[in-house]
Amino acid sequence: MESKMSKTMLGAVLHGAKDLRVESCPVPELACGEVLIRVQRAGICGSDLHYHRHGYCGGFVPTRPFILGHELVGEVAAVSDGIKEPTVGSRVVVNPARACGVCGYCRSGRGNLCPKTVMLGSASTTPPTDGAFAHFVSVRADQCHPVPSQMDDSLAAMMEPLAVALHAVKRAGTVSGKNVLVVGGGPIGLLVAMTARAYGAMPVVLSEPVAARRDQALAFGAEAVLDPASPGLRDQVRDLAGEGFEVLFEASGAPLALRLAFDLVRPGGTIVQIGTVGTADVGLPANQVMVREIQFIGSFRYGDVFGQAIRLAASGRVNLQPLVSRVFRLAEIAEAMELAGAKDNVLKVQVQV
Repeated sequence: MESKMSKTMLGAVLHGAKDLRVESCPVPELACGEVLIRVQRAGICGSDLHYHRHGYCGGFVPTRPFILGHELVGEVAAVSDGIKEPTVGSRVVVNPARACGVCGYCRSGRGNLCPKTVMLGSASTTPPTDGAFAHFVSVRADQCHPVPSQMDDSLAAMMEPLAVALHAVKRAGTVSGKNVLVVGGGPIGLLVAMTARAYGAMPVVLSEPVAARRDQALAFGAEAVLDPASPGLRDQVRDLAGEGFEVLFEASGAPLALRLAFDLVRPGGTIVQIGTVGTADVGLPANQVMVREIQFIGSFRYGDVFGQAIRLAASGRVNLQPLVSRVFRLAEIAEAMELAGAKDNVLKVQVQV
């Protein structure tokens, strides 16, 4: 590490529910194979909101205060001995999920299922792993992906959620020429709709109970939108997709929405589950799955798709800029969290670190 670099930094540390403090923290020390990233921009994710609201996220309960954040772009500030790539000064996007690299899942190309994964800004490990709402964060060198010079920070910090969407679309198989329904109009749902459209799906329809988000979906290129509470929902589906949709992405995480998905997909169709439903079991129509030969597929985080996500965004085939609603300074992160938790007219809130 550079000798003139300060040994302390500022970070947004979660101490409990609604208790997020910007305070002095030690700059991470580099282990073998790691690099130090000077964070430039970081996005607020749904998991960050859960930690902020409740003090925990699902079954992940922090055992000590820790720094939130995992959607980031930054500059390499220092590297450990022997690291040739990335180089100091290069600008990179970080895959925040560090798989072990040696288990059977990693060796077969499914590192997102690695049981030893360490996630930035998460209490999934004991102790929790500090994240990106700080001046610096340390990561393994192979978690870094170079960013094109023409891609600004706001777009580069969207690569992690875009990777979630891209992985989900790839899990569905070929979507080109198929009619697609995306359930849930939050940032991930919109990114899935945009990605499916970029890969040739037609039409792409989005279902969302919040009217403002339905309007946003149309502005982002959805051919049609549905209100799941509408009494005429089934008639609308028949008009758009006949017997039902060939591919359905469930991105809301709402148990009722998941149950409805089995009624809106056509026989032989595919449902891809992206939304986190929670820890409680959800009753599903197993008989329908059998009789109608419905494929029900899970999609967890992302495989090795960060390079593809960067190229997809750089090509302009998906326009991510309108998804960024507001940018706050690190000192304003509590206010940023409150705004990010609102549903009307707010999609992605980012922090300029």
